[in-house]
Amino acid sequence: MKKILLSLLFTAGLLSAGSAFAAETAPKSIMHVVTVTWKAGTTPEQIQAALTGAQALPAQYKGITKVWTKTIKAQGERTHAIAMEFADADALKGYSDSAAQKEWYKAYLPIRERSTTFDITN
Repeated sequence: MKKILLSLLFTAGLLSAGSAFAAETAPKSIMHVVTVTWKAGTTPEQIQAALTGAQALPAQYKGITKVWTKTIKAQGERTHAIAMEFADADALKGYSDSAAQKEWYKAYLPIRERSTTFDITN
């Protein structure tokens, strides 16, 4: 009986520690993930300009902390993905219609056929 009780207490302790660790390591930032299909006739140079523009966003908008643009694997008709990490929900909200977004859209929107966006957080 003592072994069962000790085993249960040990398991409960591990579960509590695991939950606490998960809460401490779960970021509060927001991942903004865009999957893109480019318009027919879009050149590799135009795509690179749009990706380079996305990579420059953290320097232009303080609420964006990181940007990823190198697609390793793509499924379906979407050929590229762009992921932006926003510091928090307010940063994401403030980005919409910001000067940084408008500047990036000059390279991105003219060549974008379709895109799908996901905003993800914990």
